[in-house]
Amino acid sequence: MTDHKTISLAIQGGGSYGAYGWGVLDRLLQEPGLQIDALSGSSAGAINAVVVADGYARGGGREGARKALDKFWRAIGTAAAMSPLQRTPLDRMAPHFTMAFSPVYHLLEMAGAMAGPTLEGPLTLNPLRHFLAATIDFERVRACEELQLFIAATNVRTGTGKLFRRDEMDVQRLLASACLPTVFAAVEVDGEMYWDGSYVANPPLAPLMAHGDGTDVVIIQNNPIARPDMPRTVADIANRANEIAFNISFVREVSAVQFLGSATDEMRGAGATPAAKFLHLISGNEHLAAHGISAKFSAEMPFLQHLHDLGVASADTWLKENGAHLGAKSTLDPMPVFYPDL
Repeated sequence: MTDHKTISLAIQGGGSYGAYGWGVLDRLLQEPGLQIDALSGSSAGAINAVVVADGYARGGGREGARKALDKFWRAIGTAAAMSPLQRTPLDRMAPHFTMAFSPVYHLLEMAGAMAGPTLEGPLTLNPLRHFLAATIDFERVRACEELQLFIAATNVRTGTGKLFRRDEMDVQRLLASACLPTVFAAVEVDGEMYWDGSYVANPPLAPLMAHGDGTDVVIIQNNPIARPDMPRTVADIANRANEIAFNISFVREVSAVQFLGSATDEMRGAGATPAAKFLHLISGNEHLAAHGISAKFSAEMPFLQHLHDLGVASADTWLKENGAHLGAKSTLDPMPVFYPDL
């Protein structure tokens, strides 16, 4: 691939699986023939997108974005070492970084099921708030004129999607996009309460179809559609239910964009219009599904580094196989999206 190509990136959420997206972004940012003009995301995907803008701003460019991502995810790994949510000796004996034997993992979901947080207060303070405020310079993000940002959240009252833009981005809006309701209290923005954006768009495609300058939208997928095993515990069942809900929004929007040539109802209000774009998918589902649902809560650095390396390898393979098709045709194969078992 020698010609200069402008692409937009749509980044999925998925807890610590977002480190796979870190790896994909790391590799794409190293590709000299690619120019990124816009990013969209929900939940962990939104965080990745905002961190890229933080590093890219004020002349930081590609290397600044790569350094910002590396610094952010290593800070998560360091913070996780002091968290009560840890793998037990039995977890460490099992494969794939599971947390299936961690009592804190199960208590977290049981507590949410019995008395889910509704308003943020001293006992329901979102621990991400101080972490995001300390690791991301939101003033730099708002000043990053080189990139457009479209960050999704779900309006609890209306059940519809809300898109936050780069020039208004702050810690409150980013928290809204990453607010898993069984774990965190709903986040208030301008008098409305919001939950995780993945319920309505994981990731948002419509704004990239309407506003991106490039001809190509590349989706970074790290939220497994199919799972090899049935969830057995209350925690796994709750998290698999969320995973399915998040994938329904993804499948619907891919269907609307690819086959109907338009946006889903939730995103029409954001000013999206039909646009001809080439769709592409870089997916880690085959590898991530093997780790199990509880692994999404494991943020120890060896696991995050493992996911990062998977993302780099996936992006490298995709560029070699499909990079030449950018600007020419879509390479997204609908079969794994709509029929993952076939």
